[in-house]
Amino acid sequence: MSRARLLVLPLALGARAAFAAPLPEKGFGLPRDASADGHLVDWLIHYTLIASAVIFVVVLAAMVWSFARHGRSHQAEYTHGSRASAGFLLGAIGFIAVTVDGNLFYRTLVDMNEVFWNFTALEKDPAAVRIEVNAHQWAWLARYPGPDGKFGTEDDVVTLNDIRVPVGVPVVIQLASTDVIHSLYLPNFRVKRDAVPGMVNWITFRARETGEYEIGCAQHCGPNHYKMRGVLTVLSPEGYREWIETMARDARRAHDPDDREAHWAWDWRSY
Repeated sequence: MSRARLLVLPLALGARAAFAAPLPEKGFGLPRDASADGHLVDWLIHYTLIASAVIFVVVLAAMVWSFARHGRSHQAEYTHGSRASAGFLLGAIGFIAVTVDGNLFYRTLVDMNEVFWNFTALEKDPAAVRIEVNAHQWAWLARYPGPDGKFGTEDDVVTLNDIRVPVGVPVVIQLASTDVIHSLYLPNFRVKRDAVPGMVNWITFRARETGEYEIGCAQHCGPNHYKMRGVLTVLSPEGYREWIETMARDARRAHDPDDREAHWAWDWRSY
């Protein structure tokens, strides 16, 4: 087999998986939550919906009561209000600000600092899977370190529109772009992050069940934006270990030191 064919073999395997897109979600509402921490995001969304519905019903009831009481026969009266009415209004505003906005703000800060942006703790986890994702018009390139644990070496595993991770293990992705702003969106894992030229962003998640899930781009990035689809496959620990070892062996045989375009890796950055 020629060197050129060996070079494109790992990418072809990834592209083949990407074309076999997962089946669409059934029913209504949010996509199925396959993340160990996705329930935190769902709680915020459901709490917002319930609180908004309750406030809407209360305001609507007050408007109906006002219309019923102050009909055409009611004599209009101009007033500056009273301390009681002002106190009631300010109290209602304060109650909503604390129980709704304040609660959402507090829970968001806690969840972001302890889970979704806790990259410092994740880097210290020896079981964490590290991936570099390079976005471009119009595809996702993913790079895994080989057995040497370093990026940019001849045993790196590189895939196209195909990200594979083990179940139950933290996944830390460093995300960059070569051209315009893209946005890596994993709806089944409740995470999304922009890929911005000239900088490296972070994103993390932990899968709680195996399967194939959609990778999308949530930022319009050009006329072929719709093509930026991929597949994230969650494997068993044994299946992932077998896959990464096989791909690393193929990568060594396909490595071409003269192909500069294939060497887009960067040194892993500590958070």
